[in-house]
Amino acid sequence: MPGSVAAALACPACGRGLDLGERGLACTGGHSFNVAREGYASLLTGATPPGTGDSREMVADRLRFQEAGHHDRISDALSAALARELTAPVPLVADIGGGTGRHLARVLEALPHAVGLTVDVSKFAARKAARVHERGGAVTADAWRGLPLRDASVDALLNVFAPRGAAEFRRVLRDDGVLLVVVPAADHLTELREALGLLEVDPRKEERLADSLHGHFAPAGTEELRFSMELGHDDAATVVGMGPSARHIAARDLLARIANLPAPVPVTASVRLHTYRPRR
Repeated sequence: MPGSVAAALACPACGRGLDLGERGLACTGGHSFNVAREGYASLLTGATPPGTGDSREMVADRLRFQEAGHHDRISDALSAALARELTAPVPLVADIGGGTGRHLARVLEALPHAVGLTVDVSKFAARKAARVHERGGAVTADAWRGLPLRDASVDALLNVFAPRGAAEFRRVLRDDGVLLVVVPAADHLTELREALGLLEVDPRKEERLADSLHGHFAPAGTEELRFSMELGHDDAATVVGMGPSARHIAARDLLARIANLPAPVPVTASVRLHTYRPRR
């Protein structure tokens, strides 16, 4: 983990800053945390409910899907937005709920002066994220319990198809920072939704997003991304598993429905990239 990334971390138990040493991370309050041999720091505290975070198999599926380039257009849009917004000499970009770190890695490739941190609750995802880029680090943490980051320590936050907590986002983001949020549009995966009987995108999703962030962030622009993906059956199953529909259809039924699709199946990706700036 780059030193400038570790310097932004805070103890999840007491909020004090963490220092990186030979034995891992420690704060002046006496709390210490291991850095796994894969390179990520485990900052989870308390009991984690069963089923929280992606399993080893889910991470492998998502990594295969990502490495096929299906979502690279989203990564490229994030990179372009940050290139316009960031002004710090060495900006820190944190991807909250960032999974395997694919988006962050591509952002760091596009921004050679930046460093990055992936935060995810899954240790299997963090193992991958810790090694995707030499200027990136990874920690496991439950974002709903608070982010293990110091106040005003981050220049940019990424939130792609992931949960978000406005108050914590505002706490860790600098006053001149930027928050980028990617959410599905109404026609996202429309071909799979119709063929497989998936849940529709919440028609009030945009309204709920705006309401959830309003007290802490001001909208600064929206970009619509729409492109086609050619998905084999394995990738179709993976992209469904990334969304809420996977919890409403039995796995056996879902695979049976996917088996009846053509291979590959053309699928529309349709998302909105929202830019927000902190309210002061």
